[in-house]
This record gives sequence, structure tokens and C-alpha cells, in this order.
Amino acid sequence: MTLKAPFPWFGGKRKVAPLVWRALGDVDQYVEPFAGSLATLLMRPAGHTGTVETVNDMDSYLVNFWRAVKHAPEEVAYHANDPVNESDLTARHIWLVNTGRERLLRLEGDPDYYDAKVAGWWLWGICAWIGSGWCSGKGPWGADEEGKLIHLGNAGQGVNRQLIHLGDAGRGVDTGLEAITAYMEALAARLRYVRVTVGDWTRVVTAGALTYGSTVGVFLDPPYDTDIRAGDLYASDAERGQVSTAVREWALANGDNPRYRIVLAGYEPEHIEYMPDSWRMVAWTANKSYGTANGSDSANDANRRLERLWLSPHCQHDEIPQAPRMLPLFAPSSNGHQEAR
Repeated sequence: MTLKAPFPWFGGKRKVAPLVWRALGDVDQYVEPFAGSLATLLMRPAGHTGTVETVNDMDSYLVNFWRAVKHAPEEVAYHANDPVNESDLTARHIWLVNTGRERLLRLEGDPDYYDAKVAGWWLWGICAWIGSGWCSGKGPWGADEEGKLIHLGNAGQGVNRQLIHLGDAGRGVDTGLEAITAYMEALAARLRYVRVTVGDWTRVVTAGALTYGSTVGVFLDPPYDTDIRAGDLYASDAERGQVSTAVREWALANGDNPRYRIVLAGYEPEHIEYMPDSWRMVAWTANKSYGTANGSDSANDANRRLERLWLSPHCQHDEIPQAPRMLPLFAPSSNGHQEAR
């Protein structure tokens, strides 16, 4: 069985994961500070023997899902197994953004904590939801004490009242409890020894955290620069900042360590001028999103062709073709004036 996340995830790296593993090789320790859909981890070659794997994310709903699947796959499947209903989608969204969010406050302080009901309802909803904003808490609607939908204004933990997705991707996960449970159990088996943490990305890439092993693979897939990609794609305010800059600086500061094999993902324009020649740049094209596939998002259609991976000097990249560097439109001439390329 080829495992993948049972939910749609914008920016997933499943398509390029085999190339990432070619660059990293069979490392003793693997760390993914921005876990997302775990596309890269789940695509790790079966023959690898490296035993220490750590994934982290700042999105508490996402981390809770992976923890709950790891420890209670049957319970998560039970809560996720429902047909799609627009009224239920709104009601559960309100519950998740308010009550569910409160229940997940223990995640960061307790590495063993999870909530299977929140995980199941979050999975069910994200599979029925159109676009971004699921469980962001930034919408205008909430519920009063009687459960009636009310307008909260900007100060409340609200939801966007959104229509359900009626295409193939919007049928929820109502494929039968037995089938859902079997898949959750397969994911649980894969995640059995994976450490799943929630919080700031820097906590899992300290010198102490990366002590184990003679080879350490770090896959960095931070939120892309908000000047290039829309800022409403991520669940937390911290993720909307210029995290990509700090991640690039960490990568460059640690890239010459012979124990580390680092792969940095991003758009070419956000990193190209900072990356030295010792880092190999690899071009790839992401799959179309829901919006670009329907011709409604030309910006993302252009951006998906700018996807790049940068491989640190100690990666196994001899046989991986390097992409040509994109020349700037204007460059200084010998007399100091700007000339068009």
C-alpha cells in the first residue's frame, strides 16, 4: 500500500518526494520541521534503515490529527465516517474553532496528548471544504449559547460559512467505516516510531536535537514568502510571517556541516540571490490546485512553475540535474547603469 494523507493539502510535496530522498539518501535521522501532509515522510523508500524520524508543525489541528491516528486509528475513523452535510459542516466548524481549539491547548505541553474526536471531525471537514480557511478561526460567524449562527465581528473565533465541495474531492471520507479504519491503521503502523511535535520549527533543528546519527536529513518546506504566495493559506499568524527567510538563514549557516544533508523548498525568486553555488538548485513543477485547474487562479498557475529545491553540499546530488539560474531582468553594466538582459 502506498500511503498518503487522507485529506487535500495545499503545497504538498508528494510529487517531488522521490527526488528529495535521492538527495538525502538513507540518513540515520530524518527531521521535517514543517510536516504538513507528511507527503515526504510517507514516500520514504521502504529499504531505508534510518530509525529516528521527527516531524513538527505549528498547526495544532494537523499535529493532533497525526498523533490521534498514531495512537487511536479506529476512534479517528469512527468520528470521520459521515456523509457530507452543509449544516453539519458549519456546526462542526464552529465547534472545532472554539471548543476544539481549547481542547488542543495541551498538545504542546504534553507530547502524548491527542483528541480523536477533534481529529476525526477536522479530517471530515477539510475533505468537504472548498479552498483555504478551514479551522483558521478568522471567519465572521460563530454560535451563541443556543447554537444559533451569529456574526462575531473581527474579535471572535469565527468561521467562514462556506458551501460544501460537491466535486470528487468533496465527498468527505464516507467510504465505509471498515475501509477508513483499515487505512488509519496502516498510517498508524507507519507512524509508530515517529516523533510528532507541535510548535516553532527551530525546536527540532537545534544542535542538541540533531545529535543522533552520523547522517542527518533535514527537509525544510516552510511557508513561502507572503510577498509571493497569499498569506491566508496558513492556520496561524506566526506562519504568515517571513519564516522562509529565517529558514534559509539556518540552512546556509548549517549547510557545510558534513553530518547534515539539507533540502530547502521554495520559489526561485525568494531564495535565488542568496544561495551560493555550492548548493544545487533543482527545478520542478507542482500539480495544479483546485483553482488553477478550473482556470480561476492564474497567479498560482504561474507560481507552480517556479518551484525549486536547493540541495546542501553534502547531499547525494551528483546525478540530479541542476536547474539553470534565472537571470534578472536588469543588471548593472560596467559603467554602473542598469541594462536590460
